[in-house]
Amino acid sequence: MTLFRSLVAPLALAALTLAPPAGAAGVTEFPTLKSGQWEMTTTSGAAASTPRKSTICLDASTQKAMLDMSAGMQKEMCTRMDMRRDGSKFITDAECKLGNSVVKSHGVMTMIGDSAYHTESSATFDPPFNDTLRETKTVIDGKYTGACRDGLQPGDMVTAAGQKINLRQMRGQAQQGQPPRAK
Repeated sequence: MTLFRSLVAPLALAALTLAPPAGAAGVTEFPTLKSGQWEMTTTSGAAASTPRKSTICLDASTQKAMLDMSAGMQKEMCTRMDMRRDGSKFITDAECKLGNSVVKSHGVMTMIGDSAYHTESSATFDPPFNDTLRETKTVIDGKYTGACRDGLQPGDMVTAAGQKINLRQMRGQAQQGQPPRAK
């Protein structure tokens, strides 16, 4: 499985569906997560799929960079991006273009203070993305686990496959038209 398929495509989809619409900062303020190390458990597809755990070291500047990156992606790729807040829930509906596919997505992120969240999202792809992916259903549970450790610096992410990447570097490489590299 390529790095794009295993990491970049899900990150792009999450960025497109779960970040605030570009230019909408005054409309719906996106939640700020506590700075430090976070563990995310992601389950995709069928109920029998194996959960994947990843870790990320966040600080305020990394969160801002991720939101800025998603706002740029939305501006380039999305024709519709609606977000609303209902108490601790952030609900997003979008229609975007990913490759040759039109992606229609719906996501609900439920915040538990600034130290945990539960996200459920679904998306359909027409035509199927990479000729195979027609529909996705994803659940992500994130929780704060304390200060960054294990040598992680803000922006570092360790994927479920054990690959270490830096989201800030990945953003810079994408801006320069270079493919992302895993360590």
